[in-house]
Amino acid sequence: MAISVAVWSITATPGEPTVISPPGDIRITNIALGDVLADESGRTTVKLSYRVPGSNEKDSDDEEEEDDEEEDEENKELATTVLCSLTPGKIEQSTVDVVLAEDEDFLIEVVGKNTVFLTGNYIDQNPFDQDPYGDNEDMSDEEDFDLQEVSSDVEVNPDELDVPSDDEGRFEEIHEEETKSTSKADSKKRPRESDAMETEEQEGKPSKSQQKKQKKLKAENGEAVPATSEKVEEKKGKQDKKKSEKEKPKAEAKILQGGLKVVDHKTGTGPQAKAGDMVSMRYIGKLENGKVFDQNTKGKPFKFRLGKGEVIKGWDIGIVGMQVGGERLLTIPAPLAYGKKSQSGIPANSTLIFEVKLLGIN
Repeated sequence: MAISVAVWSITATPGEPTVISPPGDIRITNIALGDVLADESGRTTVKLSYRVPGSNEKDSDDEEEEDDEEEDEENKELATTVLCSLTPGKIEQSTVDVVLAEDEDFLIEVVGKNTVFLTGNYIDQNPFDQDPYGDNEDMSDEEDFDLQEVSSDVEVNPDELDVPSDDEGRFEEIHEEETKSTSKADSKKRPRESDAMETEEQEGKPSKSQQKKQKKLKAENGEAVPATSEKVEEKKGKQDKKKSEKEKPKAEAKILQGGLKVVDHKTGTGPQAKAGDMVSMRYIGKLENGKVFDQNTKGKPFKFRLGKGEVIKGWDIGIVGMQVGGERLLTIPAPLAYGKKSQSGIPANSTLIFEVKLLGIN
């Protein structure tokens, strides 16, 4: 299912063919006459020329022989179709459903005297339940990054947690038991009770009778007296460690233009992204209730030109200043997102939350 990402439009003038090389997939949905008509009775036709898929594939042995004829062959590969014909007073707009693929070349021509306006959307055709594009080859030069493995909790950085694994504690306990079992195995005979008591006294361990007495003892405040001081110190050390983890500083939030809230989880390296740069992004888009409405976490990254209105305004503002490898949380108010208009999976007047990562700047 394709998701509309941003509005796209173009003006086509008679006698001036328009070449389109979209940075992302585009769906044209409407073609209409303008408010000013050069010919109030004549018909205006809109044509689309495109390269036929697969027509430029050649055998490797023939490529070297046909290099000189490449230009002539490309002209033969083009196909032309009519999108619509408009007549003032009769048909002044037409609804269409045509997808222009990313990084392909298309030619729009207008036959007639009236200027026409083509409108549509940038779309993301990645289904939510599948790996985008089902192709990992595009990630050979990109860092494999899965935002689903990153906690959305702003206050805790998983890399800073230092919790001992269960295996470490288990190995230590087994080591102690093995030491005890080894010492017992050295003597197959059961020692006399008096010898056992002398051994325990020499090792500094309390006898069984002394341990029972310590369990019955009560401190002045009514709490039981611990059998050893080592356990108390160990418990105190764990409490101090948890306290220090809670006192770690939270990520600082910045409020930008229009109330856009920005929190940097990770600072990247290299030059900062600026208006006009072509950026490659990973992202997860959520509503305030935590529902995911869009995401790009694997496969081909989402690319757009920063600051040119190809995405919502909150992205054009919030991505500026990021560095490659940087991770950022954007909380975008409705006026900087889709405003009063509802989108697929996004109610009107919704505040949007994006977890984004910058993969590259071109």
